[in-house]
Amino acid sequence: MGLERRAYARVGLLGNPSDMYGGWALSFTIADFSATVRLRPSPELLIQPHPHHDLVAFPSLPQLVSRLQSEGYYGGVRLLMAICKVFYNHCIQNNISLKAEKFTLSYDTNIPRQAGLSGSSTIVCAALSCLLNFYDVSHLIKVEMRPNLILNAEKEVGIVAGLQDRVAQVYGGDWFICLCITQDFSQEHMDKLGHGIYMPLDVNLLPPLYLIYAENPSDSGKVHSSVRQRWLDGDEFIISSMKEVAQPAFDGHKALLQKDYTELARLMNKNFDLRREMFGDDVLGSVNIKMVEAASKFTGSGGAVVALCPDGDSQVELLRKACQEAGFVVQQVKVAPSVLTDARGAVKFISFLVER
Repeated sequence: MGLERRAYARVGLLGNPSDMYGGWALSFTIADFSATVRLRPSPELLIQPHPHHDLVAFPSLPQLVSRLQSEGYYGGVRLLMAICKVFYNHCIQNNISLKAEKFTLSYDTNIPRQAGLSGSSTIVCAALSCLLNFYDVSHLIKVEMRPNLILNAEKEVGIVAGLQDRVAQVYGGDWFICLCITQDFSQEHMDKLGHGIYMPLDVNLLPPLYLIYAENPSDSGKVHSSVRQRWLDGDEFIISSMKEVAQPAFDGHKALLQKDYTELARLMNKNFDLRREMFGDDVLGSVNIKMVEAASKFTGSGGAVVALCPDGDSQVELLRKACQEAGFVVQQVKVAPSVLTDARGAVKFISFLVER
């Protein structure tokens, strides 16, 4: 019998990208977009390419080149192989025995490419869930440690990121407030616990949010950012700015508790303004900036925007009109369902606090 596991796209609401720089972040996953991974026992271990995302047959050489220029050397096969390696090595290092059975992994995803919705880690998260269940070791690998495994798998294929997306996806459709310090910097909490600390909030604190994205891939990232190197070099402006970027996530936690959505909207705008100062327009990309000008802030690294309309229906209509005129897709966000339970039964998380 086969397994099928799903993970959801992630929206980084506040604090992005300070989770990579010793900061805080508030993020959540959405039901609108997801990745599904299927695992079935098989005579040989096979990682099955996706017929579209892992395309290897082309009508001509120019079309191959065109595909690479528009989408790069991407695809999910490399991600599935990477999580298999990381999962296996983690089990070996922690004396977790694995049965000798083999399997076939396949995947599908409807997450828009290059939209800043954490599509890669979604595939990895769903695959990890399959592996945990297939080998019956879920009880031996703590939930708090699983985001680390997902991030390590992505690092295997050269993806640079922090933990906040992976934590949100592991907890399966929940809001999170996270105080994150990655392994690149302070190790105090990671050395002590090996994972973050997570704090739930009431799901009813969630305001209506709207996702705006371009149907064509984002132009974000075509200009290399020097922010990370400047951080490592001790650049005072970048270090102080990252602290400022983290603060809206902390303040946003309070705004959510008070259901002060006007303040939440202000913090979202502030988050983007600070990020723009650090990274510059060339790195953020003209399409991303145009979307933000129509709405509010990036969901992640760029490619999509999440908007909050605290003034009600009239503001929503203005948003829809602005997006339509600019050629962007806009839809109300649906929060993804939680998959976690505890001794008391189902737990509906809406937020988490990561302190490492």
